[in-house]
Amino acid sequence: MGTRVETLIVGAGQAGLTLSHHLTAHGRPHLLLDRGRVGERWRSERWDSFKLLTPNWQTGLPGLDYRGDDPDGFMDRAEVVDLFERYARSFDAPVHTGVAVHRIRPAGGAWCVISDHGSFIADNVVVATGHHALPRIPMEPAVRLPADIVQLHTSHYRNPQQLPDGGVLVVGAGPSGQQIAEELALAGRRVVLAAGRHRTLPRRYRGRDAHWWMHRMSAFDRTIDSLADPQAVRSTPAFVLAGGRHDMDLRRLVARGVTPTGRLAGVQGATVWFGDDLAATVAAADRHRQEFRNSVDDFVARSGVPAAAPDDEPPPPGAWVRQAPRRLQLDDAGIHSVLWATGYRRDFSWIDADVFDATGEPLQRRGVTTADGLFFLGLRWMYRRGSDTIHGVGADAEHLAGVIARRTVAAAVRA
Repeated sequence: MGTRVETLIVGAGQAGLTLSHHLTAHGRPHLLLDRGRVGERWRSERWDSFKLLTPNWQTGLPGLDYRGDDPDGFMDRAEVVDLFERYARSFDAPVHTGVAVHRIRPAGGAWCVISDHGSFIADNVVVATGHHALPRIPMEPAVRLPADIVQLHTSHYRNPQQLPDGGVLVVGAGPSGQQIAEELALAGRRVVLAAGRHRTLPRRYRGRDAHWWMHRMSAFDRTIDSLADPQAVRSTPAFVLAGGRHDMDLRRLVARGVTPTGRLAGVQGATVWFGDDLAATVAAADRHRQEFRNSVDDFVARSGVPAAAPDDEPPPPGAWVRQAPRRLQLDDAGIHSVLWATGYRRDFSWIDADVFDATGEPLQRRGVTTADGLFFLGLRWMYRRGSDTIHGVGADAEHLAGVIARRTVAAAVRA
């Protein structure tokens, strides 16, 4: 037997806390378990100079809007952690920290949650461990690198001083990879960036932040039902932005001294090969930027919302896009570190339930699975475009809290 609880939430980040807020409003008893502290990933898996990509005016949680004096600024890591801590205190969220969940399995019409602090029996279990679960590092190239090359995933990177002297190969051109590549270059490091598929946005366009336009165009409220291929969109790269007023793209990095290349194609010892695809990659990223500009222009024309004149288009990429090296000898180039900016993967192997597809992703509808009492929250494009964001998870949490409350009341009536 374990501790009996009506609803148990695994994870005390943005998803778990917002659900707790809404369950509290429904008057439903529940517990949150987190392996670390409230908002642990924001504390321990972000680099020192990290800033949110979302402006402050948009960075709120249900019942806790931003009230500071810098609405157009961007929170740093400490400010994000403070936000979560204040939010948990605001409604006395029942969080048990330092409790790691090892397994969830059916238990006679309920769910048994086994942790390193004992077992719990719950009528409802909500997995709110987030989209960014485990660092994804491509193992074949990683194991082929020389033993004296320091390898680090972005989740473990803190600052340039953490790395040994010398150059750095950054693999991955998403927002983390490009921001860290710039930081390393500004610190005087030689940086080679192996760029895979990515999507750029102008930080500001026609006098407004990109997120202001997306908010006005209701882009974050778009639902999965409106997409022709939901599975494909869930695997698209994240937007490349940086917290601030400047654009972040390969042109900016080249100006900082970074050497972009094509995607990582192979590794054998100290020799690294890159694909002949940098020009195509940059062209695809530019097309996405142009599509965004076109959507804003169209919205302005249709809505009549006041806007500045369209900004000039960025210049064509320089010769660097055609002259990218295809082969690099790490020792000759003085490169002693490889930083993997290759994203994350999810692992739900600790859940005993037949609710996953062939790739291991949960089969769910707005967080509800076919296994009675088992729910998910905070996944990318779980229902809305903003489902995995601080500002967007609240709507999903509100819906799920209603589902759980109704299910619990109905079960009580039947009993």
